[in-house]
Amino acid sequence: MSRRFTVTAGEEPRPGAAGGGGDGASPQQVPPGGPGDGNPKESSPFINSTDLEKGKEYDGKNMALFEEEMDTSPMVSSLLSGLANYTNLPQGSREHEEAENNDAAAAKKKPIKAPRMGTFMGVYLPCLQNIFGVILFLRLTWVVGIAGIMESFCMVILCCSCTMLTAISMSAIATNGVVPAGGSYYMISRSLGPEFGGAVGLCFYLGTTFAGAMYILGTIEILLAYIFPPMAIFKAEDARGEAAAMLNNMRVYGTCVLTCMATVVFVGVKYVNKFALVFLGCVILSILAIYAGVIKSAFEPPTFPICLLGNRTLSRHGFDLCAKVVQVGNETLGSQLWELFCSSRFLNASCDEYFVQNNVTEVQGIPGAASGLIQENLWSSYLPQGVIIERTGMTSVPPSDPLVNLDQPYVFSDMTSYFTLLVGIYFPSVTGIMAGSNRSGDLRDAQKSIPTGTILAIATTSAVYISSVILFGTCIEGVVLRDKFGEAVNGNLVVGTLAWPSPWVIVFGSFFSTCGAGLQSLTGAPRLLQAIARDGIVPFLRVFGHGKANGEPTWALLLTACICEIGILIASLDEVAPILSMFFLMCYMFVNLACAVQTLLRTPNWRPRFRYYHWTLSFLGMSLCLALMFICSWYYALVAMLIAGLIYKYIEYRGAEKEWGDGIRGLSLSAARYALLRVEEGPPHTKNWRPQLLVLVRVDQDQNVAHPQLLSFTNQLKAGKGLTIVGSVLEGTFLDNHPQVQRAEESIRRLMEAEKVKGFCQVVTSSQVRDGVSHLIQSSGLGGLQHNTVLVGWPRNWRSKEDHQTWRNFIELVRETTAGHVALLVAKNVAMFPANTERFSEGHIDVWWIVHDGGMLMLLPFLLRQHKVWRKCKMRIFTVAQMDDNSIQMKKDLMTFLYHLRITAEVEVVEMHESDISAYTYEKTLVMEQRSQILKQMHLTKTEREREIQSITDESRGSIRRKNPTNTRHLRLSVPEEQVGDSEEKPEEEVQLIHDKNATTFSSSSQSPGDETEVEPEAAPEKVHLTWTKDKVAEKNKAKSPVSPESIKDFFSMKPEWETLNQANVRRMHTAVRLNEVIVKKSQEAKLVLLNMPGPPRNRKGDENYMEFLEVLTEHLDRVLLVRGGGREVITIYS
Repeated sequence: MSRRFTVTAGEEPRPGAAGGGGDGASPQQVPPGGPGDGNPKESSPFINSTDLEKGKEYDGKNMALFEEEMDTSPMVSSLLSGLANYTNLPQGSREHEEAENNDAAAAKKKPIKAPRMGTFMGVYLPCLQNIFGVILFLRLTWVVGIAGIMESFCMVILCCSCTMLTAISMSAIATNGVVPAGGSYYMISRSLGPEFGGAVGLCFYLGTTFAGAMYILGTIEILLAYIFPPMAIFKAEDARGEAAAMLNNMRVYGTCVLTCMATVVFVGVKYVNKFALVFLGCVILSILAIYAGVIKSAFEPPTFPICLLGNRTLSRHGFDLCAKVVQVGNETLGSQLWELFCSSRFLNASCDEYFVQNNVTEVQGIPGAASGLIQENLWSSYLPQGVIIERTGMTSVPPSDPLVNLDQPYVFSDMTSYFTLLVGIYFPSVTGIMAGSNRSGDLRDAQKSIPTGTILAIATTSAVYISSVILFGTCIEGVVLRDKFGEAVNGNLVVGTLAWPSPWVIVFGSFFSTCGAGLQSLTGAPRLLQAIARDGIVPFLRVFGHGKANGEPTWALLLTACICEIGILIASLDEVAPILSMFFLMCYMFVNLACAVQTLLRTPNWRPRFRYYHWTLSFLGMSLCLALMFICSWYYALVAMLIAGLIYKYIEYRGAEKEWGDGIRGLSLSAARYALLRVEEGPPHTKNWRPQLLVLVRVDQDQNVAHPQLLSFTNQLKAGKGLTIVGSVLEGTFLDNHPQVQRAEESIRRLMEAEKVKGFCQVVTSSQVRDGVSHLIQSSGLGGLQHNTVLVGWPRNWRSKEDHQTWRNFIELVRETTAGHVALLVAKNVAMFPANTERFSEGHIDVWWIVHDGGMLMLLPFLLRQHKVWRKCKMRIFTVAQMDDNSIQMKKDLMTFLYHLRITAEVEVVEMHESDISAYTYEKTLVMEQRSQILKQMHLTKTEREREIQSITDESRGSIRRKNPTNTRHLRLSVPEEQVGDSEEKPEEEVQLIHDKNATTFSSSSQSPGDETEVEPEAAPEKVHLTWTKDKVAEKNKAKSPVSPESIKDFFSMKPEWETLNQANVRRMHTAVRLNEVIVKKSQEAKLVLLNMPGPPRNRKGDENYMEFLEVLTEHLDRVLLVRGGGREVITIYS
């Protein structure tokens, strides 16, 4: 009989139904670091024990099917008796990294426009225009007055350091290739991937849009508060309503200005660009006017007196003369100020207590640089909302009633102030550093201009802000600095009072600069959104990628205007500023992260021309951005991060797959490499063991998976979160079948996605499917991240003539997994397994624990019950007790064992006593051996088949004549349906079909091999002729069975052909029949039955009989999972 086996694409061993490790391999076949998971077996008292005495527990007919396992796997009764010794040595840990490998075409570079601009015009001036803005003119003086020079200086240094570090990182990224439209979005997405790029790009878009709202609100504030106050539509009836009236005016006029600006941008962006230099000129002129005023104030301070009542600052709106009384002719009357605090102008009128007790004084609001005010304004003066702004260093008589009438002409603080609030309000004044990188396509030499222009612009603006903080604190009175809207200086813009030659220079300069900045925001934000939409990474934004024929983003502009309107409806500049601070800080944080990741990964393509960067600077910048987010407003920071996180997850699950060579993919590769190297350091501890599945499936001629339920079951087993590899084998050569391989991979991936199986697909071609399956078992996985369990379907048509190779493939699969120390799961009746959409409302998962397999039978039901399909099923464990076992104690020990394993299950011990072998068993064995002969003949030529049949027939007749000389008869065999047509007589072959160490030596202490067989000296080595007599059978069974020789004699006299049966096969069939009867009785209604899978014969004889044993063992059961352990412990009672 040939010793070589080939595999064809049969039924359910699934193209390579190969797999499963086993307990059956002898210990000497297990090297310390064998194949399979590549890990040495753990030291255990149960797996691969060398206790020779435990083999005696298999001595008997009931467990003969499992006697092959006697030297590697103990009986459950033996296991439970040694429960106290259950231990495992820690052998390291394993990390599991799964990365999706999607091959996509690299993003095409957009054509570069003809270079025109240099560093000054292309980068430096645009950055200045975007950085200088509304905060400098409207809020910086107030920030200095509230926080003091020292804290304001720290604030400016903190924010400017953040932008400078970000600029360094941005310069490195921008000089590592061409940056087309999209600016920061393009840099982040190509460096950190589409998920990060889309999330941060949209956050940057929202920040730019809210910046437009902030600039429009600043424009309206300058218009209504300083240029033309009578334009206000809503008038306040009293002082309490002024703030609400102002907000309503801002909403109405802000909406009108937004509509006008959006119309201008829609008509043509070229008009915006034409006026850009004009707006920039206004900004520069205003800043120069401030410096000129500071210099002039040192010699000739401007005249801006402020009126104080005691130490309280008075608003100039209701009076002109800072005095209580005036001389009108010869009569002394109360002044306009007197009327505000008293009931009439006459001196005998009743007046406010504080007004009567304190004097009115007038001081200079702008004392000048030489006044020594710097010491007074050095420290902070934070105020709660609604308190009167008082001058420090002056005394006053406090009133008896601390309540203040808001209708009195005092200057009140309009909001509660603290350091973190001021940081959030101030930070927008340092944004705008991306303006140069956004224009990289228009630069003559972007690699040189972007770093130089951006860093110089940040240095210039930082110097201006730092000097402004010091100069404002030096030249302007503290109460004027804390007066946000300049009420104490006749309603003038506070910074304008310092300017030379006139405050109107600052007023009109700031008005036009904020208008220009608003137009720039409404121009840039839609284009950023259009760039994101055209990348296609956010499906619901694709409509915004369209625009006019010339490419203008019409729909994106409409959305931008709507979002900007939200900021205008908020109406408060101080409320909008922290919102856009969050989005800008998040964008800057990820720019720094992108640079740090690229630098640390050292990818070959990371070659920026800008050399003055380091990953520590990028990491510091990232940390600073994150800190500033929470300093400004922790709740706004959380909301911004939540928005970014939601966008990230949306793109991850619904967005288009892009391969941009981003750093996150490189980071994943580096992390995977690191994890794989760590995994190689040692095998995982039992606590970290989980099924790493190699699922072997079969594809049909159309490259579709034959049994999708196998992948459904795979998904249900993945509570362990281990590796999954779905493998298949196509017969042929790779060159000829490459298209079929690709189609098969696509089909398997689609099915994996439909069944929600996360893992990898591997389809190989081989001249013989058997070899391909072997290759998959040996080489699937990488390094330490290899499969340790093979899942395969049962070859249901193994008896048919067309699939005569299927059963050989399957048995070789079992042997190879056993040799590789890989566990094997065989799903029988896989078509009846539930889909992922099904739900069992009740039922049981039954475990039949015959031999200890390392705990696989305990672990698998636990993992299945984590899935929705099996969640409501209860677990039952059955184990078998022999005649000498104490079943009551076994049940107690098993319940204790399960308690320590933290597994809830019902326990039942089934007693199987020794019994006579039934006639049914003999008949099943006879039919099995007849079928074995037929299967053997299928592989012989016609001449060989006839010769073999004649030889077997002659030998059988001669043997029967010698044993029954008085009753010689021809032995006619009942041939099953699969019998080939030209074989009329196929007597039973007298060959020991299962001949191995266990079959010949398991009771060697009481008998010799000669007691079981008589070998003819002429017999060939592969053809052992067995001659059985009644006396020898009786003698053989005397010590092992209570059956008497007389009963055997009577038994054989009934069917003489039974004498020729191989008694090892009879005993194995007896075990299969008895176990099946018990299992069907107890578990026929179970939703799933898990059962120890016996090992195949080691001497490769009787393979056909092995398949028959398994069929008998599992018949009349709907869903069966045969489990064969991998030779190591997989579950532990220890924490």
